[in-house]
Amino acid sequence: MIVLLALGPLLAQDSPSPDSARAWLNRGVQAFKNAQYSDAAAAFRKAVDLAPADPTPHLYLATAYRQQVVPAAESPENQAMAQKADTEFRNVLALDPTNRVALASLGSLNLNRRQFDDARDWYQKLIIQDPRNAEAYYSMGFIAWSNWYPEYAKTRSQAGMKPSDPGPIPDASVRANLRSQYWAVIDEGLWNLNKALELNPQYDDAMAYVNLLVRERADLRDTKEEYSRDIAEADEWVQKTLAAKRMKTLTPQGGGGGGRAIASAPPPPPPPSPPPSGNANGETPQRIRIGGQVQQQKLVSQAPPVYPPLARQAGIQGTVQLEVVIDTDRTIAHIQVVSGHPLLVPAAIDAVRQLSPSGRLTSSAGPMT
Repeated sequence: MIVLLALGPLLAQDSPSPDSARAWLNRGVQAFKNAQYSDAAAAFRKAVDLAPADPTPHLYLATAYRQQVVPAAESPENQAMAQKADTEFRNVLALDPTNRVALASLGSLNLNRRQFDDARDWYQKLIIQDPRNAEAYYSMGFIAWSNWYPEYAKTRSQAGMKPSDPGPIPDASVRANLRSQYWAVIDEGLWNLNKALELNPQYDDAMAYVNLLVRERADLRDTKEEYSRDIAEADEWVQKTLAAKRMKTLTPQGGGGGGRAIASAPPPPPPPSPPPSGNANGETPQRIRIGGQVQQQKLVSQAPPVYPPLARQAGIQGTVQLEVVIDTDRTIAHIQVVSGHPLLVPAAIDAVRQLSPSGRLTSSAGPMT
């Protein structure tokens, strides 16, 4: 989340010296407002050079870098820009260890770079400084889901279970193994999500992830009775999500958390592991990116996603954007979720994976929707 609310008062003061840090901050603010982020960063860098012990220029410079980072993009240029933002936010904390904007920004930055453990650490530090930050608790719940879901989805697939097939997972030993590895992760995720809801009772995205974790937890149960209880609880969360969305429509400025409005939420996590760094010969494969109308023109076949019954029941619709990396043999190497509602994401991923029984794609398209 980009925060530049503190920039306004600078512009209302007396005209500073043209070579002062405040003058360069003002120039940077103007460039930022005009979406000229590179120019803004250059101006903020001048301010940093003139006032290196002041955390404010570092914070503005880090924010300008952060604005230029494309979530989920893996190009060297994008990674370098993310590293610049990371360095400057850390510089802010070196000067002001309790700066909440820097802590939240480092959490978000690392989350978008899929460095989940680091992101979790930053959100925990943020909560120490801001115990009523619902977004931080929600983000940690989201991270727990992102750490658990890939193995869960893989296990169901290996068991021959379709997305619509009810649980539990048939093999008791497999269920026991998943419980030993991930039960604590699921519990931690649910605790954090419920904490977010305690602070903001209308946090519908948190409700959606509670539904997912409880519904997926049901597949690890040993009896049908336990399974049915979890499914019933998850269904209740779907209804709560729907009610919260209706309330948000009626009162768009509403929300809990002591008047805190939820400005944004982290994107859904990418379920599978990242692709390998090289091929069998030790060479780094060359990646070709295809976008825009070319994707649709090159599409040979597609598997329409099955509309999730829960999403239909809750009246949820929309687009899920995925970035798919395809190896030269046309197998799926990596799927990255760019955007989409939590209840729609799993169905979209399953549709991409089922384009052929072997897991091969018949199109060389890049990002897919």
